[in-house]
Amino acid sequence: MKESVVKHRPSLKKTLCLLLIAALFFGCGLAGITPAASAEQAAVLTLASDDRSELSAADLYEQNVNATVGITTSGRTTSRYGYGYTYQASGSGFIITSDGYILTNYHVIDGSDTVTVATYDNETFDAKIVGYDESNDIAVLKIDAENLKPVTVGDSDRLRVGDTVYAIGNPLGELTFSLTRGIVSALSRNISTSSGASMNLIQTDCAINSGNSGGALFNEFGEVIGITNAKYSASNMYNEAEIDNIGFAIPINSVTGIVSSIIENGYVLKPYIGIAVSPISEETAGITGIKAGAVVRDVTAGAPADQAGIQVNDVIVKVGDTDITDSNTLVQAISRANPGDVMTFQIYRQGEEIQLDVEIGSRTISVNSEEEEAAAETPAPQEQPQNGQEEFQDWSDFPFEEFFNFFGYNS
Repeated sequence: MKESVVKHRPSLKKTLCLLLIAALFFGCGLAGITPAASAEQAAVLTLASDDRSELSAADLYEQNVNATVGITTSGRTTSRYGYGYTYQASGSGFIITSDGYILTNYHVIDGSDTVTVATYDNETFDAKIVGYDESNDIAVLKIDAENLKPVTVGDSDRLRVGDTVYAIGNPLGELTFSLTRGIVSALSRNISTSSGASMNLIQTDCAINSGNSGGALFNEFGEVIGITNAKYSASNMYNEAEIDNIGFAIPINSVTGIVSSIIENGYVLKPYIGIAVSPISEETAGITGIKAGAVVRDVTAGAPADQAGIQVNDVIVKVGDTDITDSNTLVQAISRANPGDVMTFQIYRQGEEIQLDVEIGSRTISVNSEEEEAAAETPAPQEQPQNGQEEFQDWSDFPFEEFFNFFGYNS
């Protein structure tokens, strides 16, 4: 995986970064291109049952290490100075079906020309990219293998702060199939980037490092409840801060439907109602007295929201049982729905509170499209991050090789 964080150039002052955890190596030469695979029918994900017992760390590792894989990618890119070079990157993944489907992070395979998968028993396979959902940072791979050991998928909604969790992955791209243990430090931690992406993630103090991206986060029953994808890190240059054990994982419940759609259909059906929203401004809060919610800035004609009667300047304060505190809360509430669900929206409009029932529609996203994916709902542009969010720096396009070679270091 490539190290990335968000899209600004690095400064020499102390910087707090959210790293999409990656292990990156530079080389030379031009790699070949592996075409994306067409969608194939596959077995259903193995879901957890209620008949389970807590596992020791040793038993959990023994039960799941054969379902863990190492992923190596290579690609060709150009630095901002116009120099072309080939990179190699490494990450982690895990087997989700016995016939060779593998789940990892999108940023592990982003821009890659070749993808290679290595299993615990030292077999290697050329992998095809079946599809991905960039906005949720997941990708599905396929290898030509049978009778593999898949993971068991758990229920991330049942997690509690303080629960024990384990990660198996390939930190640094070298310490393959390592096990680390920690606890759930926080749930639904909203992480936003300056590029506009926003994710609600599991925070954990489980040791997660470069190369762990795409690996499974397990609960104490040996069930996958998350996909490790990021960590807090401080810049190594001119930085006094020491940051330890702040890692993040994608809740598995938020992506299982997407994964199944990629495998079975070759596309993703995303819930959609057709509105653009923004947080409540100080001006709106002063006028309405409503300090938490999402303000409707645009309604697509004929979309589900329009058909239900939602209007521009409505303030959405609740959807179903979920209190809407800002635009990201609304996006997450809708993203958890299924097309066809009917959700009750509680709305503040010109001094009145009204309720409207909205039937959730869908939008088809081609999983191998080069076009930018549309979000389920679109937050209106913001100049500044809102309270409760963080903003981070992206060094994904920084020419590290040239930088270190300039100072006499060889990659």
